[in-house]
Amino acid sequence: MGCSRANVRYPLMLTILGFVMIATFLVLIMMKKMSPIAALVLIPALFCVFVGKGAHLGDYVIEGVSSLAPTAAMLMFAIVYFGVMIDVGLFDPIVRGILKFAKADPLRIVVGTAFLAAIVSLDGDGSTTFMITVSAMYPLYKRLKMSLVILTGVAAMANGVMNTLPWGGPTARAATALKLDASDLFVPMIPALAVGLLFVFVLSYVLGLRERKRLGVLTLDEVLAEEKETETVLVGAEGSGAGSGSGSGDARTPAVTGGTGTDADADEDDHDKGLQGLDPDRPTLRPKLYWFNALLTVSLLTAMIMEWLPIPVLFLLGAALALTVNFPHIPDQKARLAAHADNVLNVSGMVFAAAVFTGVLQGTGMVDSMAKWMVDVIPEGMGPHMALVTGLLSLPLTYFMSNDGFYFGVLPVLAEAGAAHGVSPLEMARASLVGQPLHMSSPLVPAVYVLVGMAKVEFGDHTRFVVKWAALTCLVILGAGLLFGIV
Repeated sequence: MGCSRANVRYPLMLTILGFVMIATFLVLIMMKKMSPIAALVLIPALFCVFVGKGAHLGDYVIEGVSSLAPTAAMLMFAIVYFGVMIDVGLFDPIVRGILKFAKADPLRIVVGTAFLAAIVSLDGDGSTTFMITVSAMYPLYKRLKMSLVILTGVAAMANGVMNTLPWGGPTARAATALKLDASDLFVPMIPALAVGLLFVFVLSYVLGLRERKRLGVLTLDEVLAEEKETETVLVGAEGSGAGSGSGSGDARTPAVTGGTGTDADADEDDHDKGLQGLDPDRPTLRPKLYWFNALLTVSLLTAMIMEWLPIPVLFLLGAALALTVNFPHIPDQKARLAAHADNVLNVSGMVFAAAVFTGVLQGTGMVDSMAKWMVDVIPEGMGPHMALVTGLLSLPLTYFMSNDGFYFGVLPVLAEAGAAHGVSPLEMARASLVGQPLHMSSPLVPAVYVLVGMAKVEFGDHTRFVVKWAALTCLVILGAGLLFGIV
């Protein structure tokens, strides 16, 4: 009998420890008591000992690292590839278009951020979206002293809605887990997702309006004039004197790089390297190779969507080819690799640290215990409304778990419970997609570290800002799904 009771208590203990571990991690990084990398490694290691499986920690970590190694490789070479494409000017037309629309109006800049992130998200890859979006918008946010967590939050939410595209991952996982056709699952969901994306645009308008009230509206000329008062070096403004207006109305003006003479801005060159991505006179530009680079990028994205080769292999080949063609001299290639080394190291380090967290969650059985507990506490009377329950559960579960863990581990259990009450697998699968806007800011999503790293935002600050808005976006999608009879 004692053994039986112990067996009953043990999963409960795992469930409690799992929730406590996640809460401890979030509290520590949000209060900035630990760095994300340290927290991702040390906290799960400590809880692994609490569970009584400290002897297996090495196995759990190796298993977690093995599962995330392809993702780390993909991000490493994706950062190099898109970093080179930004260096050579592939995205400059997009940047100029956004700048022309945004001018120096904080409201337009935030809306432009949402629009750009949504458009670039069509490739289905979050890290790609964040690299391009941050590279384009970061200079304006910094020059106008706008809140950078708005940049990361809006980009993450727009990408989260678009992440439900069939080639984005979650839809394919849900369809596979429940043996459904991806188009049958996704196409009816489009109206609800469109409402969610519209909500993100409305939210970006509101946040932009708030920034406009805080900062006011400047013209590009005024922005440049303010900088000229203290600038000693002006990179990218050819021969323009202090009182000259020539070129100051160019939409590329915010791409000015270089520091100011004030103590407060003495280290601006180090912190604003992203501004170089918009410098129209940077030496890395390759205008004669523009169409080659465009064709290479389109071919790479096509191959990724069509799954001709594994994504890490595609980016590895693409990065090697882009470096070789655009920078045929080895010293230039080394310089480009060195220029992007910080981002590569930060992101890959974060991914492998996250592997410790996920490895312990999976290996100790905490994830399974937490999922089963959540399913068990659902009241019997909610059976006919299991699609609604699944939609609500998708918010915390996809935030605290990987998409693989949720769609292959939890969703089948929820679908089985729903089937017993006459809820179709299609409704359950569609409801399971609701949590993606929140999922994209999960500490277990490698791409989010690309976002906060390139925008130079603390992960805890990003989390505090985005969670409430992303959760609200999820609820809007769920409400639209119920209203349209999709869920």
